[in-house]
Amino acid sequence: MATPESKNGSAKGAPPEGDDPRRAEKVATLFAPIGLRADQAARLHDTPGAAEDPWDVLLSTSATDEHAGLEALARSYGLAFEVEPRAHESAEKFYASVPPAAARRHQIAGLRSDGHTMTVATSQPMQPHAFALVERLVGMPLEVVLAPRAAVGNLINRGYEAKQDLVTEIVEDLPLDERELENAASSLAQATDLLQLARQTPVIRLVNMILFEALRRRASDIHIQPLENRLVIRFRIDGMLVDAFSPPMTLAPAITSRIKVMAELDIANRHSPQDGQTTVRIGTRKIDIRLSCVPTIYGERLVLRLLDQSQTKLSLDSLGMAQPMQQQLVSLIDRPNGMVLVTGPTGSGKTTTLYAAMEKIDRASRNVMTIEDPVEYHLEGIAQVQVNVKRGVTFAAGLRSLLRQDPDVILVGEVRDAETAQLAVQASLTGHLVLATLHTNDAPSAISRLQDIGIEPYLIASSLLAVLAQRLTRRTCAVCSGRGQAPLANAPSIIARCERCFGSGFSGRLAIYEIMPVTDDIRQQTMVTADAVALRALAVKQGMKTMWDDGHEKVARGLTTETELRRVLA
Repeated sequence: MATPESKNGSAKGAPPEGDDPRRAEKVATLFAPIGLRADQAARLHDTPGAAEDPWDVLLSTSATDEHAGLEALARSYGLAFEVEPRAHESAEKFYASVPPAAARRHQIAGLRSDGHTMTVATSQPMQPHAFALVERLVGMPLEVVLAPRAAVGNLINRGYEAKQDLVTEIVEDLPLDERELENAASSLAQATDLLQLARQTPVIRLVNMILFEALRRRASDIHIQPLENRLVIRFRIDGMLVDAFSPPMTLAPAITSRIKVMAELDIANRHSPQDGQTTVRIGTRKIDIRLSCVPTIYGERLVLRLLDQSQTKLSLDSLGMAQPMQQQLVSLIDRPNGMVLVTGPTGSGKTTTLYAAMEKIDRASRNVMTIEDPVEYHLEGIAQVQVNVKRGVTFAAGLRSLLRQDPDVILVGEVRDAETAQLAVQASLTGHLVLATLHTNDAPSAISRLQDIGIEPYLIASSLLAVLAQRLTRRTCAVCSGRGQAPLANAPSIIARCERCFGSGFSGRLAIYEIMPVTDDIRQQTMVTADAVALRALAVKQGMKTMWDDGHEKVARGLTTETELRRVLA
């Protein structure tokens, strides 16, 4: 076990006594890699917390970042440093032998074992007594790997989580009522340990029930928001937030901890935003969950995005695109090169429309690749790249790499900046078909937006084939025809709340579109001005059907309502 303390005889790893200058000099030399000076070392003994957490005190005294300090220490003393260490199954002996409280107190997590040596990760290198304790418990010498505190904490959570064998499958027959909430609240009132809290049966059942109810009601998102005196759980159904439950405020830490453990987040960190993901099952259905956690003044606010992978059979018909418009879009994606943009605000279904259009592409003879954040749908025969900024995979960097993969069709999840836009335009001019999304209110505004980003008008005129703009409206319920009430199936004479739409009068969503082909006249106008109003007037004059026109046709067919149309387009 090669640690600085063992090499220099500091039995406890504690800071030096304040009245021993020679020892202070030795400690300063020992921790020179993190920039510790002798005068700072001399004052360490009187610093609060120095005996309990010497490494944290050293970092604070020397004003060194944890990541940089651990990396410098590892490099100087021949230790391994891993930013994101991964545990192997062979580390099971560690989690079976070392009590969870000891592992969390000393920030030590098992990584792997060859049967003779146990490799552990720690963010606290100055604790030889703790390493000696773990050696006795596991019955073998340790090899130490340094890692950041958050990474070690996640390893500890996952290691003991796996040992407890928590359930991740949602049971369909779980009731969710006030009595169940009250029982859960009373059983958890005395719990203080977050990890223990997250693996108690009432919490598991409660979170499973919330997830199942959200999926039963076709929710796309779950919002868990603590307020001053109550906890509110809301579902986003067909684009609208509706109140679902209001459990006791005492359940907030339990619900939050359970969901964070499922998504492999740091449950001890309640002061920084975190993002994660997990997967649950309902029978044969596989549900991907993406979690965002943000601290607020009343506690942590969670938003869960639910994506049912079994419901990814996409088609332009199911989205509500009229046949003439479908033929127009298919003719565009059959082109060998150029750029097609799909525009609209966040959550308007842009990526879904592009995926449905890509189902029409001959993937046997064309190499189709995507760069997305996140990858929401998994399509067969398509290479999909996930943006990962932490690892240097941005839209621009990923797109640059994709261009070296001999693609025929490239889908860019979002054009966010000048570099991505420039690369997309250049790709479309060099023999590739580029499909991308952009945030604008209508189709003509896309040209203005590209110029604002920094693309020259002549490049836009040369590369852009068409712009498709869209919105999502709620679809009128087919069972109750929008009334919210329908006859009971087993008692037709009794009128009750419609079980298909849960009384809202809407079930599912419907897209309304407008496609603006970039004609020669629009190219000339683009070279002269980026005025979206002038471009729109020209496009309408040349026959473009606007979203208002498409929406009114669907209102006339009873697919949605005039009120709904005005809500999304006004």
